[in-house]
Amino acid sequence: MIQIVIITVLIPISLFYLLLSLGKVDSVMVAQLSQRKIPLTVNCILLLILTQKSITIDRIPELYFFFFGAFWSTILAILFLFLKVKASLHMLGIAALTFFIIGLSSRVEISLLYTIATFITLNGFVASSRLQMKAHTLFELVVGFFCGAIPQFCLWYFWL
Repeated sequence: MIQIVIITVLIPISLFYLLLSLGKVDSVMVAQLSQRKIPLTVNCILLLILTQKSITIDRIPELYFFFFGAFWSTILAILFLFLKVKASLHMLGIAALTFFIIGLSSRVEISLLYTIATFITLNGFVASSRLQMKAHTLFELVVGFFCGAIPQFCLWYFWL
């Protein structure tokens, strides 16, 4: 778990402050498309390292597929950047987590109905807050949602 925290929290925060000090990003919002390329690429590399070296399919298959899905979600977000479309990374993350929990509920054969309902509600809260802050358009939120949901959904075939 320490490796997960280092790779998914500490290194990205350190990288953000490095990019901020170098002038490659101008705020936490990272509103410009060009400023998103480096952080997303590094995130891809970190997720690949995590799935290949720390959370392997043999150790914890559920977490492996979650992080592998996150890797593909990030790849989709990068592809949309090259199409000049800004996907909402907040929606990407909450949608991926929601679909992972739905799959996990099916895998362990335990009804997580209240948890799933809570995360579906959280999807709405995240989308509403992003619209309220004028950080994204509705289209960008939908793109972010599908970038997070589709890889998780597609990977259900392999781990369920």
